[in-house]
Amino acid sequence: MEGFAQSFAWMAWTWQTATFFATIILILIGMTVWETVSPSGERLGVLRITTTRGDRLFISLLGAAYIHLAWLGLIGPDVPLYWATLISFVYALGVFRWV
Repeated sequence: MEGFAQSFAWMAWTWQTATFFATIILILIGMTVWETVSPSGERLGVLRITTTRGDRLFISLLGAAYIHLAWLGLIGPDVPLYWATLISFVYALGVFRWV
């Protein structure tokens, strides 16, 4: 097991990084189960493009990345990123509702 840990030492894993990737993996698993249980059809939202749940998840994740980058660039690292994460969740809810 020690050899395995050393092969990934260059990545500088922290608990925050591990939590981020674990969350993304859990979201993907959850979306896969949701799609299997209840297949989604395409729908036309406010962007006037047809989207599926997977498309809306991708738009949400991309938007969350931009929200966090804008937060760091405009507000700075002194104010916790929890607020940017909260804004990202609200944004994702809006995307899943109206896009």
